[in-house]
Amino acid sequence: MNENPAALLPELLLLGAAVIGLLLGAWLPRTRQWLVRLLAAAAAVAGLVATAVAATRPDELVFGAAYAVDTPTNVTRAIVLVAVLVALALSVDATTGHRRETEFVVLLQLGALGTVLLAGANDLLLLLAAFLLASVPFYALAGWDGSALGTEAALKYYLSGAFLGVAMLTGTAILYGVGRATGYGALREGLAAAPVAAAGVGLVAVLAGLLFKIGGVPGHFWVPDVTDGTPPAVAAIVTTIPKIGGLVAMYRLLSVAVPADALDWPLLVAVLAAGSMTLGNLAAFFQTTVQRLLAYSTISQVGYLLIAIAVAGRSDLAQPALLYYVAGYAVTNLGAFAVVAELPHARTIEDYRGMARRNPALAGALAVCLFGLIGTPPTAVFVGKLVVFTAAVDGGFAWLAILAIVNTVASVFYYLRWIVPTFRSADSDPAALQPAGTWSAVTAYACAGLAVLLGVLGGVVLPLMATQPLSTMP
Repeated sequence: MNENPAALLPELLLLGAAVIGLLLGAWLPRTRQWLVRLLAAAAAVAGLVATAVAATRPDELVFGAAYAVDTPTNVTRAIVLVAVLVALALSVDATTGHRRETEFVVLLQLGALGTVLLAGANDLLLLLAAFLLASVPFYALAGWDGSALGTEAALKYYLSGAFLGVAMLTGTAILYGVGRATGYGALREGLAAAPVAAAGVGLVAVLAGLLFKIGGVPGHFWVPDVTDGTPPAVAAIVTTIPKIGGLVAMYRLLSVAVPADALDWPLLVAVLAAGSMTLGNLAAFFQTTVQRLLAYSTISQVGYLLIAIAVAGRSDLAQPALLYYVAGYAVTNLGAFAVVAELPHARTIEDYRGMARRNPALAGALAVCLFGLIGTPPTAVFVGKLVVFTAAVDGGFAWLAILAIVNTVASVFYYLRWIVPTFRSADSDPAALQPAGTWSAVTAYACAGLAVLLGVLGGVVLPLMATQPLSTMP
């Protein structure tokens, strides 16, 4: 067994900073809780350096082949750690001096740790443990501010997660029973000879838990209420970070552990993708509050991302398309929520009327992020969608690519419903556009710029993400 803790240095840095930060916050006065945030940021930066170093080394399986340190894992590490830095920055104005400031930072780190472990899990038992670690801290984070809406959101989040988590546990037991293994490599051999019906039930149950984690249909029910009932900083975290690990975990599980000739999972994932993108877009048409609109937007984005998973093993573009799109989506979605965090009193679309006159730079950042979520060049999501649609055609799902294009065109409507009022004459309450501070605004500018930069550099970045998961290599 290759028990090499150094291979998990980014994960250990997140864990160590969370534990030390929790202890440090218990002794620091409220006015110095920012030290815990500084420690978390330092751990994230150190983790990025460790990830860059790990990316130069040969891929490896560690701890009895239960954890894979390969391209999908390293890319997930980088995306999650950058997302943690962005979340720490956009939450400064809302959490500084709060009596639960330390808890916010620690819960963010623990949830991020579980997200990274999801992506690298190469064993069903580790996948289940990572699912719990990526869930429980975010349940607590949803109720972090102690408000009535936050408490209700946390309860809905927890109950949905508990129900689908039990389904995932049941599915894990079934797959182990019919496949005679929990490691992905051995499980693939076992499932090839297993009864199709039993293996199918187990796989669907496991996917139910992962669909909850990514907010995809039919595990999406928690997304609108939790997003709308929590502070913008919390909503940004729970609609972005868990999705990163959940999507990569689903990609690894299906492409490595489940033979497509034994179970037709590509068609199942294609149907889930179609349902997620269509339901998310249709529901977003009728939203008037910005956080609820972004909630349904995230559901639709998951639908596009699932296309890349549906063609895993059928197209060489599947993995780079998924990883690149995830990176672009994370930056762009966090940027949109940073604008919402900067204007905490602007709850509805109409509250943003006249924003361009009062704060043109912030209005520009919002426009870049929303046009980015549509998939407008030269943003990263545009490149991600282009590669995903190409992969769908290559993988034999041309009908899914056509449906995705139709959904993309339809999504223009509800994003423009938010953008257009910002450039109209102001007739709303000026207090609604009072800024919360400077950190959220700076974060919005940085995310908008990074979304464009990542899109421009797509030709350079995409080839770096093409190496397949370690267990699929001959």
